[in-house]
Amino acid sequence: MKIEYKETTNDLLKRIDIHNKFGGRDIDQWMLGLLNIQKGSNILDVGCGAGKQCFKYYDALNGDCTITGGDVSDELLAQAKSENEKRNSGITFTKLDFNLPFNFPDNTFDLESCCFAIYYSEAIPFTIQEMHRVLNPGGRLFTSGPMPENKKLFYDVIREATHKTIPPMPGSSRYGSAILDAMKATFSKVEVSIFENPLTFTDSQPFLDYTRASLSEDRKLWTSFFQDKDDFEKIMQSIKQVSEAWLARDGKLVMTKVVGGFVATK
Repeated sequence: MKIEYKETTNDLLKRIDIHNKFGGRDIDQWMLGLLNIQKGSNILDVGCGAGKQCFKYYDALNGDCTITGGDVSDELLAQAKSENEKRNSGITFTKLDFNLPFNFPDNTFDLESCCFAIYYSEAIPFTIQEMHRVLNPGGRLFTSGPMPENKKLFYDVIREATHKTIPPMPGSSRYGSAILDAMKATFSKVEVSIFENPLTFTDSQPFLDYTRASLSEDRKLWTSFFQDKDDFEKIMQSIKQVSEAWLARDGKLVMTKVVGGFVATK
């Protein structure tokens, strides 16, 4: 299934910044605690974006590791490479489309990750088989993605503001079902952990910033809501009115991220 979407550096970094500022828990500490990665590991991060995950691994291991980050976006790879040069960390960033065969030999990596990206795969079994192929025996694949109950407040506000049905999202509609099933069918063992992170807003603006960045990322998924910039701004104005009414009523807006972490062992 081909999924039309376009991620931009600005939208991605805006959401990450809001997670960091308003979230109650640190998803990276949760992930590193699950994985307990060892020094000397050879690591591949698929869908690395601007390199956030790669740099987290590098810092956690004090550079005693080999890290490759791959992404299909030239814009995000350029951002990752720029940060890599500033840090002089020696991470390799390369073009990687997980809908195509990976340009790595069999049995290469000790750890592989794909954070908030795998649900955009056009052919889930193929992508997961490629991820399995390039892992060493005993190697692990870590994926993260939204569960069906993720961001309930976000969707409830949009639903009230537009009086429309929320279209199926690639993440929450596929991650805990088709992707988890394919991982279980391919790997010898799959462990599931759930991370919940409440983002608490006492002002509507950061929530609106998050919403704008999210709808902008997924505009091709929201075509039933708006067709052009004017439609988009009308929707945002309605969302602003509803979110401010909820804030006045409840004193805060709490949007809980519900993330599944799947650790699969080859």
